[in-house]
Amino acid sequence: MKKEIILVANLCSGCGACVVACMDENDIYPEKGQPAFRLVSKVEEGRFPDAVIRYVSAGCRHCADSPCAAACPTGAITKNPDNGAVLVNRELCTGCHNCAPACPFGVPRYDADGRMLKCDLCVDRLAAGLEPACVRVCPLGALRFGPAQELTEQTERKFAG
Repeated sequence: MKKEIILVANLCSGCGACVVACMDENDIYPEKGQPAFRLVSKVEEGRFPDAVIRYVSAGCRHCADSPCAAACPTGAITKNPDNGAVLVNRELCTGCHNCAPACPFGVPRYDADGRMLKCDLCVDRLAAGLEPACVRVCPLGALRFGPAQELTEQTERKFAG
């Protein structure tokens, strides 16, 4: 059964714990020019006196149709049929960047060598029966991991009425 990460946006405080956990899990060093796979953005809505600030934690959505994979001429981007993770084989990536405009969420990141990097859904953690690192550390439970339909139903029940 395909599982996914969802964000319950009204619970996100913008703390960035998910970003740090992802960088730790993937040995990402921004000071060496390595790009983060997960980003937290601040979104300001409304006007004074009814202004609201929300935060959005975003990473790869591991799309069912994977437009980045369809755009990759070398087959470096594939979908794992067991867990639904969209994975990049850096040995096959030529750095053509065709995946960037194909991704509607702006997920592809590139290392100094120009080859694509991105979230792998913490496949090693999943194989060990653990949830992704970003989900594990979210202090307010804004990031959740599980079967897509089940997560949607839980969220609708919790916030209905």
